[in-house]
Amino acid sequence: MSAADWTAVVPVKQLSTAKSRLRGAVADARHQELVLAMLRDTVTAIGACEQVADVMVVTDDPGVTSAMTGLGARVVPDPGGGLNAAMRFGADTVAGLSRPRAVLTGDLPALRPDELGAALLAAGRGRHFVADEAGSGTVLLAAAPGIALAPHFGVGSAAAHAASGAAALPGGWPGLRQDVDTAADLRAVLILGPGDHTCRLLRDVGLTAECDASRMTAGRPR
Repeated sequence: MSAADWTAVVPVKQLSTAKSRLRGAVADARHQELVLAMLRDTVTAIGACEQVADVMVVTDDPGVTSAMTGLGARVVPDPGGGLNAAMRFGADTVAGLSRPRAVLTGDLPALRPDELGAALLAAGRGRHFVADEAGSGTVLLAAAPGIALAPHFGVGSAAAHAASGAAALPGGWPGLRQDVDTAADLRAVLILGPGDHTCRLLRDVGLTAECDASRMTAGRPR
């Protein structure tokens, strides 16, 4: 699966309820803008990955729908039932078991396309996951053709995915592993170099003066 075979699925909650643990990192009036900026950078990086043929966002939020459509991503409605249900719906029902599928969280603003590509190339038969920087959560779960996704996202998801038979991928991939749940995570992203949308928002609120010029964000979801 070295060609552009993968369908990447990103589930997104309503912006009004997303990232509650991150509140206070920026002024409350800018919180939803920050969540959406991080999502834009995540989806932009996914779409620029050579191994990804299709980017699908599962959401019922109209603002997210508009932004993701503008990036060229395919948007499908959230079926309800929570995060794992949204992932199963996008990956196994809409994309279908005949394709290799990967689900990612939408809070990876420092993600580089080549990091994602390396992770997908490392994912062989069966199911594989990438743990977050803390080691307890999951930022990516991949399933080969013919294999159900079987997501177990939530508290302690890395251990849950390992217990379910998914194999952990050991690559470094700092931008892929650094999700953003707290203000401390956001500071870590500033060191790694966030994407253009997140950097612009953070610069606007006075949290950073410059963006990492080497950050590769060009490309549109296909």
